[in-house]
Amino acid sequence: MDCIFCKIASSEIPAYKILENDNTLAFLDVDPLILGHTVVIPKKHYGNIADLPEELIEPVFLSVKKATEMLMRGLGVEGFTIGINHGTIAHQTVDHLHVHVVPRRSGDGGGSIHSIVKNPPVEPLEETQRRILEANK
Repeated sequence: MDCIFCKIASSEIPAYKILENDNTLAFLDVDPLILGHTVVIPKKHYGNIADLPEELIEPVFLSVKKATEMLMRGLGVEGFTIGINHGTIAHQTVDHLHVHVVPRRSGDGGGSIHSIVKNPPVEPLEETQRRILEANK
């Protein structure tokens, strides 16, 4: 497989690791948005959150929590934006599930998660709920 994150997980490609366990790896992003920008991955290849087996949800998000705490202590970070780009349309550039832990500081120029897209629906929420529930019966 030619997945850069799989190669990082197997130590074929070096990375600036800050946390590692049997299931996950957290390392500094090589193209950071800000000091301390970290990526948390499952060591096994899963393309996105929908592909991740349920038994790995807890280990992945415990590692997100631990990496966040490490950045708080190590860099004195005030806050975070934590997120997943899921699919090419959402600008996922590596087809391996990864969670971005982006430190935030006062005056950093960034916005909230709500600044990603601004295209509010005209469909009433009741209709949206109905469609979702109907398709998932």
